[in-house]
Amino acid sequence: MSDPSPLLRPFRSADFRLLWSAVLASNLGGLIQAVGAGWMMASIATSDDMVALVQTATTLPIMIFSLAAGALADSYDRRRVMLVAQSLMMAASVALAALTIQGWMTPWLLLVFTFLIGCGTALHNPSWQASIGDLVSRSDIPSAVTLNSMAFNLMRSIGPAIGGLIVASVGAAGAFALNAVSYIPLIAALGRWGYRRLPSTLPRETFRHAMSAGLRFVAMSPNLLTVIGRAFLFGVGAVSILALLPLVARDLVAGNAATFGLLLGCFGVGAIGGALLSTRLRSALSSEMIARVGFLTFALSAVLVASSRQTWLTGLALMPAGAAWVLALSLFNVTVQLSTPRWVVGRALSIYQTATFGGMALGSWIWGLVADTYDPSTALFASGAVLAAGAAIGLRFGIPALLALDLDPLDRFKEPELRLDLRSRSGPIMVLVDYEIAAEDVQAFLAVMAERRRVRIRDGARQWSLLRDLENPEIWTETYHVPTWVEYVRHNTRRTKADADVYDRLLALHRGASRPRVHRMIERQTVPVMDDTPLKPHPEVP
Repeated sequence: MSDPSPLLRPFRSADFRLLWSAVLASNLGGLIQAVGAGWMMASIATSDDMVALVQTATTLPIMIFSLAAGALADSYDRRRVMLVAQSLMMAASVALAALTIQGWMTPWLLLVFTFLIGCGTALHNPSWQASIGDLVSRSDIPSAVTLNSMAFNLMRSIGPAIGGLIVASVGAAGAFALNAVSYIPLIAALGRWGYRRLPSTLPRETFRHAMSAGLRFVAMSPNLLTVIGRAFLFGVGAVSILALLPLVARDLVAGNAATFGLLLGCFGVGAIGGALLSTRLRSALSSEMIARVGFLTFALSAVLVASSRQTWLTGLALMPAGAAWVLALSLFNVTVQLSTPRWVVGRALSIYQTATFGGMALGSWIWGLVADTYDPSTALFASGAVLAAGAAIGLRFGIPALLALDLDPLDRFKEPELRLDLRSRSGPIMVLVDYEIAAEDVQAFLAVMAERRRVRIRDGARQWSLLRDLENPEIWTETYHVPTWVEYVRHNTRRTKADADVYDRLLALHRGASRPRVHRMIERQTVPVMDDTPLKPHPEVP
């Protein structure tokens, strides 16, 4: 049997096939619900900015709660987290349908339930994205991410059209009810998935420490910061079309709910084309070039949509926008996944999603205000200018290449045998590492230590410093703190095989007869009871 094409290889995993298929049904329901919410708001709201706020209510929870959801994804059973998220969204959708059927729906109540469904999405997404690496091999992650985008956009090509027909025939309540039913297949698939967390000898991080560790990792990873910043800009500019499409359908092309669904379908068809082209483009173009193509193509589409007054022309203009949407966002997602070790991938993805959807929430609000103050065409023209600027920024802050970094644990660390009976919470711990460096190697040593500092802090070290012996200038001492002994062990287990090069270069520069000596010390303080009494040891149990 011939090997499947790179795009289809993830389907060799039975669990991936099961979950991907269930996601199709869930996406279909979600897109039908989006059509119902968008068109209902356009029908009952008194201002254009309320229509754009539907998109804000969808994306704002992802911006607010993604980091916490990422910490849950890395610390708890991801399958259970996703089951809770899907159950939350199903309950909110049932309530939304019931209130609409009763005729009690108002613009602000619609925004509240849209926000609650967005909260479920915020909880679900980091665990689902982080689970890709549990379902397929690392080499298949780019294809799996693309297939996930295709699953969404395959439904985007038909879901909005179906949603438009449902809203036009039975009203928004029918769309909301169908969305409530669409969660059932995914909940059943998650129940069948035999996911098991890898066992760990270390206690689970506290929720606060897990979130701060994720933020610290991203802050000390320049490549991730570049990707996240560009994703934010793309979200601000590109959301204009999706946020204003109900107004485009109603005002610019004088259509109805079915027109709105048709235009969303055209966007989805283009997105499927972008997903099919993504593998070929990644092999032919650099990551930065793909990002620029995404920015500029979407900018051109926004200008064409703003200028068009014909449904067929607007639909054609939306197709390249859909392709650019998938190309850019899947590139950002894959870059984050391949640049992040498994222990923190959920939090890194959540921060990426916070930036992306935060940009979308901000953009939805901005373009809604511009459309309300001027008109939808002006807002679309302005968003095109923002996207063009986002492409130009790539000249200075380019998306890094998809490097084949080996981010598996290095596993060189062996916990030392201690003569003190420490508890896991004992601390703080101070670590000193002595190096002997020849005078001619000092500049090279300092360059490597700058990278060493970034890796140390990224993995949890605090108060890092580098000292030089005044009486013996060839002796350099690296020092840092960790709060407790268990955090020191955790810090060392986070090192990846890709980090080994830094330490190997330090060993090559070290001139000592043996390896650099490591001192591990627990801090003890003497505290005066009163200002005029001698210092007394402060009682403390290791």
